[in-house]
Amino acid sequence: MEKATTIQHVYDLLIKTNHQLEQYQQRESMSILEEVHEHFDGVASLKLTDVHVIDCIGRHEPINVTTLADRIELSKGTVSKVSTKLLKEGWIRRTQLNDNKKEIYFRLTPLGKKLFLVHERLHNKVQHQLLQFLDRYSTEELNVLKRLLSDGVGFFGAMERQDKGVEPKD
Repeated sequence: MEKATTIQHVYDLLIKTNHQLEQYQQRESMSILEEVHEHFDGVASLKLTDVHVIDCIGRHEPINVTTLADRIELSKGTVSKVSTKLLKEGWIRRTQLNDNKKEIYFRLTPLGKKLFLVHERLHNKVQHQLLQFLDRYSTEELNVLKRLLSDGVGFFGAMERQDKGVEPKD
């Protein structure tokens, strides 16, 4: 196969994979929210972003707004809005460190920890399925895939910075 044809074929497969991934993520999001709603009465107001904030807090508590925003790649304003909602609903609590009374940190409440564990179990199931899928490939094939995906992350990151008008880092 000619290189240009192969490149076009790879491009077409990437587009198709992206489309399927978006559909899968929508189904997974709905599945996670349905499971959360089954385990917790009266949580119809929870959105997937709320669940991911709870997950991040559970993995890194105590955590402040700035670090939380960086880790889940949301604005500090969005994280503040979500955390205010989660505080009101009893999923998280505010805390301060002994050596820093100025900074506010978040921790999970017992209810938040229960949700964190449900979410973690669902993600572990998905991760297990993906690892089983990848296990069919040789180490050499996985290294090519790793290089492709790393280069792709760099490529799309550069495009995003370009779209935002941010100068590339040397």
